Amino acid sequence: MTTTTPTPSHTYPSLRAAWIPLAALCLAFFVEMVDNTLLTIALPTIGRDLGSGTTALQWVTGAYSLTFGGLLLTAGSMADRLGRRRVLLVGLAVFGALSLCVILVTSAGELIALRAALGLAAAAMAPITNSLVFRLFDEQALRMRAITVMMVVGMSGFVLGPVLGGTALAHVRWEWLLVVNAPIALIAWIGVRLGVPADRSEDLTDDVLDLPGAVLSIVTIGLACYSLTSGVEHGWLSAITLSSILGAVAAGIAFVRYERRTASPMLDLGLFSNGTVRGAAIAQIGTSIAMASVMFGLIFHFQYAYGWTPMRAGLANLPIIITMIAASPVSEWLAKRFGHRIACLIGAACLAGSLAGLSWGVDHGYAAIAVSMVVMTVGLRTVMTICAVALVDAMPSNRTSIGTALNDTAQEIGTSVGTAVVGTLIAALVTTTLPAGTWSSSLVASFFHGERITYAVLAVVVALVAGGGALSLTNSHAVEEHPSE
Repeated sequence: MTTTTPTPSHTYPSLRAAWIPLAALCLAFFVEMVDNTLLTIALPTIGRDLGSGTTALQWVTGAYSLTFGGLLLTAGSMADRLGRRRVLLVGLAVFGALSLCVILVTSAGELIALRAALGLAAAAMAPITNSLVFRLFDEQALRMRAITVMMVVGMSGFVLGPVLGGTALAHVRWEWLLVVNAPIALIAWIGVRLGVPADRSEDLTDDVLDLPGAVLSIVTIGLACYSLTSGVEHGWLSAITLSSILGAVAAGIAFVRYERRTASPMLDLGLFSNGTVRGAAIAQIGTSIAMASVMFGLIFHFQYAYGWTPMRAGLANLPIIITMIAASPVSEWLAKRFGHRIACLIGAACLAGSLAGLSWGVDHGYAAIAVSMVVMTVGLRTVMTICAVALVDAMPSNRTSIGTALNDTAQEIGTSVGTAVVGTLIAALVTTTLPAGTWSSSLVASFFHGERITYAVLAVVVALVAGGGALSLTNSHAVEEHPSE
């Protein structure tokens, strides 16, 4: 019988034997994912307390996703050089300490800065929690089972954020939604320290860290997202908006050129010659655009248009959570029956169809919205699971950290885009200032009109992005090869 605390070279024979490190890694992944959406439910409350408009509230959410997504590849590269467990432990410690700083926040600008810093710390956690799972087990089937468990936990954290936040807001101030991260991060830190094998020098690389590539990627994503909000605030033809758009394009081109010629690129662009890697990453962007846009938009819908309390608005997301868990057999059956490409195309159709359904259903009551939530989640569960497995399987065996980082980066880019699009379109079509108290009937009608246009546009965008990515996948039936998924 093996012990539960491994030696540096030890691996576990089963998930049960690895319960301490696996639980710790799942907890670390959960806290970083739940923090993506935990404050979403509190945005109206934060707006009233800090006197913020829609643009500022958009950046309360977007700042976290921006730094998180922009630094994931850098964190993966650092982990491959400095040690995966070491970087994760530092990330957990910083994340917990920063969460306590929310008690000092007095303005929207300070909160946005804190959220950006939290995204940076979370970036040191996300890809590493997934790649460390591979070090716990020798058997591929056990690795895939553990990855699936972590994905379900992480995705559940993403959708549980509004529910947990809404429940908490009924009893405490919104600042406690971040303060609670500190003890959770501490528990995860202890579990990782006790259960995850220490890093070995032979498992690390001595390649030079690609700092210029990291800076260029952050500038590209940051300017691209800022240009969306600047268009509403300053006008689409204003100097600042046009400058941010041109800057994003220039930084993106510079990033590609630099990564192609540097000896130690942060992201080996040659990996994208593999259709599976390219298609899985693109499809993941599409799924996250759909999920982030729906969750961000419906929070405003439930609390403002319907006048629901934060707790009730959070509970309104239960169809997503229930379907997220219940849809696993559906995803497996689709992959087994049709292969990755067709299964993901079906999932993409569910995503686009759900957004089209929301475009019609936003002014037809909660039942219509709930049905769209269920259809969307079936598509999410199918595309996200299959693409994550396909992407990791397609990467070289010694590049698991950068593989999981690429998967997470694609999702965070989609989250940033989805949040930015919804926030920008609602601000442009409805209002840039969130009025306190009950909305007038004319403003609610205007909001419904803005939502119809927004979700119709997103239905087309998601269909093109997620569907286009799915077309590049193979007909692999990986669920049959790894039945434990």
